[in-house]
Amino acid sequence: MIYVSEVKDTVPPTFKSELQELTYRTLQEQGVKFKRVDTGEAITMQDCMLINERLDVKTVKTVFLCNRQQTNFYLLITTAEKPVSSKDLSGALGISRLSFAPVEQLDKILGVPVGGATVFGVLKDKENQVQVVIDKDVLSEEWYGCSDGTTTGYMKIRTDWVVKDLLDLANHPPRIIEV
Repeated sequence: MIYVSEVKDTVPPTFKSELQELTYRTLQEQGVKFKRVDTGEAITMQDCMLINERLDVKTVKTVFLCNRQQTNFYLLITTAEKPVSSKDLSGALGISRLSFAPVEQLDKILGVPVGGATVFGVLKDKENQVQVVIDKDVLSEEWYGCSDGTTTGYMKIRTDWVVKDLLDLANHPPRIIEV
């Protein structure tokens, strides 16, 4: 069982990554209220269930994918309980084959470690290499639970702000699909 702190509504006193600092700076600049917890290293969805309980939120599943040639990248955001079928997703996106993107690309493009994929990674993608793909079921939740760009920090923010404001700010209009 991983450690999950009490809920906080302030930025971390120190930042563990450039993306984590950018995430909280963006929230502050935009005047966005959030709740967050510090945790032990959370990688699995089971770890996220403990985080969900503490934050009273359903953490999303965020998966970084690419085409066979590794020329097109996709950040899939879906509900935690849904299995991700690359075959079905490929069909929904009209792509012949999708797979997990290499770890090097995850760090290079989004600035996150394995297990830390987050929608906030698009703030670092100034070249718009990544298409954000959101499962329509995510939109039905009032709250959005996600990593802050680390595997030891998670937050709760309004889904509407993520989908409408953050992605607009980052110049990454989402593609909404049914997973």
